Amino acid sequence: MLAAARQAVLVATVPLPYQPLRQALDERTNVEARMCFYLSGLFTAAEEIQHHLDAGVPVVVESYFARCLTTHRALGARLGITLPSWLPTPATYHLVCDDDERQRRLAGRNKPVSRWDSLIETATDRVTDAYASFPMHRVDTTGRSPDEVLRVIMKTETQGAHPHADPKPVGAHPHVLPAVPRHAAGTCRP
Repeated sequence: MLAAARQAVLVATVPLPYQPLRQALDERTNVEARMCFYLSGLFTAAEEIQHHLDAGVPVVVESYFARCLTTHRALGARLGITLPSWLPTPATYHLVCDDDERQRRLAGRNKPVSRWDSLIETATDRVTDAYASFPMHRVDTTGRSPDEVLRVIMKTETQGAHPHADPKPVGAHPHVLPAVPRHAAGTCRP
């Protein structure tokens, strides 16, 4: 819906060629291997994203580096990651809702629950805490329809960039990509 409203292209951050391996990897238990796989997909997607942005085409993604890093760290990954400066870093929207509504939504999904989905449910507080290190617009979706959430996001975007987000990409393009700090807490630096 956001891509259509922004007249943007929706880019998958787990590219299509990665999907069969994703299913196989999700059956494994090595969190660092899983994190590296998702990082590889994100770097591949970031090249496609940058290509679109260079052509003046707005981009929307569902997930980006902040989600990958926070969820895998919450699951126990200890890899130090320094993100390159060339990554596109405009506005991020962190959609949240109260826990009762979240549980209802999860129960209503028509999606098999993986081992990793179950594990992340035991670490939601650690994920929430880790997200705090990333600049993003927090949007409470409790009791709101998808159309209402879209209106909140569109209104937020017109109010200007998040004070910690990179204002040049946000101001130059009406695209939406999660922001990534150059050196998130706990990452290695060169």
